[in-house]
Amino acid sequence: MSASGLVRLLESGPDMIFNSVSFIAFLIVVVTLYWLLPRRVRLWMLFLSSCVFYSFWRVEFLPIMLLSTVVDYIASLQIHKNQRQVKRKFWLGVSLFINLGLLFYFKYTIFFLDNIWLGLKFFGIESVPPVLNIILPLGISFYTFQTISYTVDVYRGFIRPQRNFALYACYVTFFPQLVAGPILRAREVIGQLSERVPFNAMDISIGLRRVLYGLLLKVVLADNISPMVDAGFEMPTHMLSALDTWTLAFLFGFQIYFDFSAYSHIALGSARMMGISFPENFNFPYMANSPQDFWRRWHISLSSWIRDYLYLPLCGAQVQDRSDGGLAAAAIPQRQSNKKTRALFLTWAIMGLWHGANWTFVLWGLYHGCFIYGYRKTEGLRNRLPNVLRQYGGGCLTLAIVMLSWIPFRAKSMAATAAMYGKLFDPSQYLWRGMRENTYLVTAIILLLMITCYLFKTEFVPIIRRWHAGWAVAETIGFTVIIALI
Repeated sequence: MSASGLVRLLESGPDMIFNSVSFIAFLIVVVTLYWLLPRRVRLWMLFLSSCVFYSFWRVEFLPIMLLSTVVDYIASLQIHKNQRQVKRKFWLGVSLFINLGLLFYFKYTIFFLDNIWLGLKFFGIESVPPVLNIILPLGISFYTFQTISYTVDVYRGFIRPQRNFALYACYVTFFPQLVAGPILRAREVIGQLSERVPFNAMDISIGLRRVLYGLLLKVVLADNISPMVDAGFEMPTHMLSALDTWTLAFLFGFQIYFDFSAYSHIALGSARMMGISFPENFNFPYMANSPQDFWRRWHISLSSWIRDYLYLPLCGAQVQDRSDGGLAAAAIPQRQSNKKTRALFLTWAIMGLWHGANWTFVLWGLYHGCFIYGYRKTEGLRNRLPNVLRQYGGGCLTLAIVMLSWIPFRAKSMAATAAMYGKLFDPSQYLWRGMRENTYLVTAIILLLMITCYLFKTEFVPIIRRWHAGWAVAETIGFTVIIALI
């Protein structure tokens, strides 16, 4: 039931998820056909395969995705065709209205109805609300953003619309990134889908490695952390100490990172097996030394999308066209700084709602908004600090603040969130523990392993790669262990 008990949101996962045997078999068949078929047949094969992949979840929701695809295909052609600004804006409005309307209905109807009836009840108005059963279509947040970016880019003149429907449809529905991202720009991928590169066994090898990395993060790490996180957040808040709150914040931070980055690894690897390169979506975000650095490393395609299609337009600043991550400060005159501040907090509130229809997600977004705002305002003070302190002190502070932000993201309610945050400021709550000892030990080990992996990748991998024989042995041993663990 929802928070007010009035309406229900039903969600279910796909049958052919990335860490399933059925997906591996599906991937082998599609990759083989991709390299064998000629261009025209290949494009339709990819499109139909993506539809089959999506239909493994619920075939009745396939028309919704196809509707969004067709609407933006037609709208983009009309925008490019018409010279009159009124007609161009009309077709852009059609695209935004239908795409955002579908997203609002499926994802936010229950949330807003809940709050309306709670508001009526607060003012003493009693009524019997309807009971709605709404199933949230898989991946709708991702493919909606992707189709919107395509139409907006055509409107801005960044790209020309694609007249080949099969090619355009492949861009929207391409199965590796359909349900969990990354959110791709048309300019980044349509050309690669259009012209197949010559077959190279190295693409298969690199892609397979990325898939194995993803399976390691998902099956071995995220799925085994999940029960501990669930057990911790199911406990009544009065049974949790401040140490428990810190531990759960870190542990869920690890879980969500391993989950998200796992799907990104598998998506990038699956596409690479077909010679298609996606932009990176995660880059050791917990090793960031500032909020700006964190959002250049975390869910890079999403932060780039939010920057170019929401934040910068709200600021009235010049937009960019690249998926490099980050929510950089808009270059606008100082006299308009209030406009930039309003745009920042509105952007982060919307960013929170995009992740989930609950006030806890809005709080998560505003938390990051405050974090970034404070970082910008302390620039002068930070510049006077020694570089070592800015680097390592900033890294520790950023890690702590980011991890604490996950509490409202995972807590069951605003009340639970407030209770957990309150414990952090009570010294007596640091004198006892409420969870099993293994939970604290696992959290500490994961943190140490993450730091070790980061140092190994940045400091030692470039050196080992120069020793080809040693690198081959290291990779063989490493992937043997990974496969055994999976």
